[in-house]
Amino acid sequence: MSIQSTVSSWEQLFETAQKNTSARRVRRPGQTPSTAPIPSSLHKLPPDTAPPVLLYRDTNSWCPFCERVWFALEEKEIPFATEFIDLNNKPEWYTALVPTTLVPAAKIEGELVYESKDILLALEEKFGTTLLPNDLEENAVARQLVEDAENNGFKEASYKFLRVTPADSDQLALQATFETKLDELEQALAKYPGPYFVSSFSLVDIMYSPHLDRLAANLPVYRGYHIKGNERFPRINAWFEALNQRPAYHRVKSDNITNNLLLRRRWGVEPIGNPLPLDPVDSESLEYRAEAAERLSDNREAAIGDILKNSGVQALASYGDISAVQEAVELHLRLLADYLINGNGAPLPGGRTGGKDNADPIVAAVGAITLAYVRNRICAPRDMSAGAATAFRTAADKVLASIY
Repeated sequence: MSIQSTVSSWEQLFETAQKNTSARRVRRPGQTPSTAPIPSSLHKLPPDTAPPVLLYRDTNSWCPFCERVWFALEEKEIPFATEFIDLNNKPEWYTALVPTTLVPAAKIEGELVYESKDILLALEEKFGTTLLPNDLEENAVARQLVEDAENNGFKEASYKFLRVTPADSDQLALQATFETKLDELEQALAKYPGPYFVSSFSLVDIMYSPHLDRLAANLPVYRGYHIKGNERFPRINAWFEALNQRPAYHRVKSDNITNNLLLRRRWGVEPIGNPLPLDPVDSESLEYRAEAAERLSDNREAAIGDILKNSGVQALASYGDISAVQEAVELHLRLLADYLINGNGAPLPGGRTGGKDNADPIVAAVGAITLAYVRNRICAPRDMSAGAATAFRTAADKVLASIY
């Protein structure tokens, strides 16, 4: 029996996946990114009503400053629309609109605001569900901490340490400066009971979340340095654990692999340590697996086009005829989606007995390239949530191991 005859159709996969996940995205044919997340609060709007906030952000959904605003919008449950800006080719209308030409920017009830801190404070003024303390004294402390997050040198010290090379003579000095900044965060987190910077989750936590998340992923791989699990920073680790309990955080956060792939692409730094393991989420969770399968099924045409164009499978085409290669790409993506929905550690449909032993070597090679390429091509949370991306990568590894 062949793999082809045992794998569910795309239509079946999509229907089953949608029944098992609440995650939804809008398809954007011919655009980058090819999908966009639907805000969790969009259902609160009356029919045919424009959202009160329009967020201008990066196409990779990776910019930490954009993530701050997205995090706050999700926490405050403010309906919003998104306009993606290609940072490598910013449209003239955007550079004319925003004086800094940077992202993020936002139109809040028609009024343009830019710089992430200013957008966050504007959202506080315009909308309820405050992310600043009601107590006046604590409110003042939180506002000062928000200002400090921009001006205390933490980001500068961390980036200098992250970009240092092993041959640099001032590596130890840069590490010491960075650790001093982490010590200051430890002390700030000690001032109030509970795991956050003030007595409850606030804008201060949102200001630091994207940067600390990226550092926790990047530093072990590029500097051999760990924040998570480091006994020197127990309060920062407790803060990470508290963030991990927030649903909005899981909608906006990236995953370790995406953070490290994008950093290497952006700065050209070379890893000196082993890659981090996949994020510690339940990769067998049906919610995450269904989300990954729903995204792959719904966005398969863009995925197939990307693989055919950029993965190198074209070299396996016979006499320039790409049709057989395209069919093999589509088959293996469908097998991956099928495994995400139906696989629970059981033998794969058409696995070692029906697939590996009798496989056409060209089809097998196309499949291996397809699965390996798409595993690292997934960009969380641009394409799917971090939890779904982890489930996707785990499933891709298992399909590869089972068939090849």
